[in-house]
Amino acid sequence: MESPAPRGPWPILVGLLILTLAIGGLGAAATRSEIPAWYAHLNKPSFNPPNWIFGPAWTTLYVLMAVSMWRVWRSTHADALKTKVAFGLMLLLNAAWSPVFFALHRPDLSLWVIYFYVGALGVFIRYLWRQDRLAAFLQFPHLAWLLFATALNSAIATLNK
Repeated sequence: MESPAPRGPWPILVGLLILTLAIGGLGAAATRSEIPAWYAHLNKPSFNPPNWIFGPAWTTLYVLMAVSMWRVWRSTHADALKTKVAFGLMLLLNAAWSPVFFALHRPDLSLWVIYFYVGALGVFIRYLWRQDRLAAFLQFPHLAWLLFATALNSAIATLNK
């Protein structure tokens, strides 16, 4: 592993925060009206957390995504471009999940989206690890939450066939 890459300038961090939080806002827009309606009537597993936990959890994760990407923004490492591509793919899959699950009412199809999202996050962490271990460590809560969300999505899909 090389020494940590020089971080991007502060405006890059602000831009990454705006980007990741905007992705979260898109997900919230697709979700908000469905929580008291469609989602409330689904069969859910016993480990389903209260609805209020999702907003703070995801907001924290979006901030950590932005900080991780910012930490390697100006990296000259051989994986620098791959890191940015993995980040973009991860955000695209993140943005796709809520509309598929909530707007289309397709827990089964959203499960495939989340599988690819987990894979993209794994690749993102792998590339971060080679450039900046702290940036990679900052994604471990994201991975843990996403694996939990995958189990929850899977259980909901199964319980509501």
